[in-house]
Amino acid sequence: MGLRLDIAMILMLFLLKSTGNVQASIFNVKQYGAKVNADITQALTKAWKAACASTGQSKVVVPGGTYKLGAVPLEGPCKGPIELQVIGTLQAPEQQSGDSWVSFNHVDFFTLSGSGTFDGQGKIAWGQSECSKNKYCKQLPINIRFNFITNAIIRDITSLDSKEFHINVLGCKNVTFQHVTIKAPETSVNTDGIHIGRSTGIHIIDTNIGTGDDCVSLSDGSRDIAVEKVNCGPGHGISIGSLGKFPNEEPVSGVKVSGCTLTNAMNGVRIKTWPASPTGSASDMHFEDIIMNNVGNPIIIDQVYCPWNQCQAKIPSRIKISNVSFINIRGTSKFQEAVKLVCSKGVPCEKVELRDIDLKYNGHDGSSTYHCINVKPKISGKQNPPACTVKA
Repeated sequence: MGLRLDIAMILMLFLLKSTGNVQASIFNVKQYGAKVNADITQALTKAWKAACASTGQSKVVVPGGTYKLGAVPLEGPCKGPIELQVIGTLQAPEQQSGDSWVSFNHVDFFTLSGSGTFDGQGKIAWGQSECSKNKYCKQLPINIRFNFITNAIIRDITSLDSKEFHINVLGCKNVTFQHVTIKAPETSVNTDGIHIGRSTGIHIIDTNIGTGDDCVSLSDGSRDIAVEKVNCGPGHGISIGSLGKFPNEEPVSGVKVSGCTLTNAMNGVRIKTWPASPTGSASDMHFEDIIMNNVGNPIIIDQVYCPWNQCQAKIPSRIKISNVSFINIRGTSKFQEAVKLVCSKGVPCEKVELRDIDLKYNGHDGSSTYHCINVKPKISGKQNPPACTVKA
C-alpha cells in the first residue's frame, strides 16, 4: 500500500511542480465585481468559469478581506491545471439549505491554496441536527466537497465552524491535504474534519484538526489512505467507519495512520461497524507511532457500534475485519479500559497484531485494562496494560 501511494504522490507532485514553472493566468475575483463585505457568489463563479476555460495554467485569487459566499459548485473538467488561492475569509450564510456550501467537481490537476478561511458559521445549524434521533437524518451543508477530483493538492487553508462535515472527499484519486487547519467546538454536532469515501490514494499530512466529531473518518471504498503527522483534539479520534450502515458498501483496504498525536479526544484510533450489517470487509489497516494524551478508548475495534440505539444490536455485524496492526502506541487513557477489541460473533477478526503498547490510565481506580471479544490477537513487545489473548 505504501509503495503504491508513494509512487502516485511523487508523480502528482512532479506534475504539479512542472506546471508551476509556467506563468499562470491570474483571475482575481475583484475583476469580476467582488467587493469586501459583499456577496461574491457570482464573481467567484465567473472567475472560475473563465479560468477553467483557459488552455494554460490558471489561478483564481480571492484576495485579503472578508466576503459573503452562497452555495457554489465549481465545475470541471478544465482545459488546463487550475488553482484557487484563497487569502481572505469566505463566510457561508448562517441559514442555508442543501448539503453543500463550496464544492469542486470533476477537476484534474487542481490546487486549493492560501492562508484563507472557509467560515461555515455553523453555530445555529448545530442545534438543528436530528442525527441523535434519526440515523438517516437530513444532511446539513458541508463546508468543502471534493467530488471526483484527481491529482490535487489542498494546502494551508482553514475550515472553521462547518455546519456538518468540514471536508468531504468522494470518488477522488491522488489527493494530498497538507498543512490544513480545521476548527470547531467540541460540542458541535456531526462536524467530522476530513471524511473520505470511495476514494484512492488520499494523503493527509501535517494537519491540525479540532472538532466535535471524528478528526478523520473513512467510509466504504477507501483504499490506499495515509494519515500522517495529524494532531487531533478535541474530537472523536481517527476512525475507519462506521461501516455496514447501508447496502452495497465497497471494501476498505490499505490504510496507514502514523506519527499522529491525539489530545483530549473522545476516542483514539478506531474501527467501527454496525450490527446487523450487510456483508463487507475492511483489511490491511495499520496504526503506528501514535501518542495519546488523555484520550478515551485509545485503541478500539467496535463491531457493535450502535449510537443512540439506532440498530438491531443482537444481530452480529457481517463486516469482516482482518490484517490489522497497532504498533508503538503510547500515552495516557482517560478511561480505565485502554484497549477494547470487540469483534463480531458472526465473523471474528483475524490477523490482529498488538506490539509495543504503553497506555497509562489517568484515573485513580487501578491500572489500565484490555477487553477482547471474538479475537485472538498476536502479542509482542511491551504491553501496558497486560494484553489479553481471548475473552469469550
